[in-house]
Amino acid sequence: MQNQIAIDDIKINFDESGLWILNIAIAIIMFGVALGITLDDFKRLFKNPKIVFVGVLSQFFLLPAATFLAILVIKPQPSLALGMMMIAACPGGNVSNFFSKMARGNLALSVSLTAFATLICIVMTPFNLQFWGSLYEPTNQILKTVSLDPFDLLKLVCLILGIPLILGMLLKHTYPEVADKMEKVLKPLSMLVFITLIIIAFSQNLAIFISHIHHVLLLVIFHNIFAFIIGFYTAKSFKLNKRDCKTIAIETGIQNGGLGLLLVFGFFEGLGGMALLAAFWGIWDIFSGIILATYWGRKK
Repeated sequence: MQNQIAIDDIKINFDESGLWILNIAIAIIMFGVALGITLDDFKRLFKNPKIVFVGVLSQFFLLPAATFLAILVIKPQPSLALGMMMIAACPGGNVSNFFSKMARGNLALSVSLTAFATLICIVMTPFNLQFWGSLYEPTNQILKTVSLDPFDLLKLVCLILGIPLILGMLLKHTYPEVADKMEKVLKPLSMLVFITLIIIAFSQNLAIFISHIHHVLLLVIFHNIFAFIIGFYTAKSFKLNKRDCKTIAIETGIQNGGLGLLLVFGFFEGLGGMALLAAFWGIWDIFSGIILATYWGRKK
């Protein structure tokens, strides 16, 4: 009981300048992702509506619903439960395209799904967080205490994801050569900044992380593997080919932990369990993605 009270009451300190840098880093990451997206990616998706349906079903409906059911069974501390819901509500991570290529998946599908997921998450991320969080009484109590305004959440997601997506695609369409050169620099640079910010957050709150990391370690690993399985077998149940199954598994399992971390500091004042879970997810899913993509890439 003492551990539960401690982790639900602690706040992760992250100064205002660090929060602004995190905002800018996420926006740059999304701008870098958008530099590789064209209107043809959306057209390609709608030529095969079945894949669109499966990708959206897996990532924005089944993963949040399955996460909710898992929480009912596991009964983690409320702040950790809300952190799991938040991660499940986020869109796919920007490194999913790289992992799909490594795994010999369908790279064109991965890029198209990333583009589409980024677009619809402007509505789906606030909706899923509010909807599933309000259904579970312990997390609903947290949502009430922070007075989460869905409209403010929507504005932030539009600002951080929507605007960079539009600007990146516009630059790609108008000056494709410039966009290609910028993409090669921005993607690794923005990820480096993001990982550095997580390390800084860890270092500023080292005692808290050491005391409570065991609470999130197994939860994040379980949740991440769970998400990969949901994506793969959802695609398989719709009789998609192996390449598409791998791609949808990666798109479902690699979630945007950076956006999750931003939401924690922007709306939940660095709530301990949520911040710990989002920060560890941001590092872990890169590690798990490399392992899975390497295994699939080497398997004949």
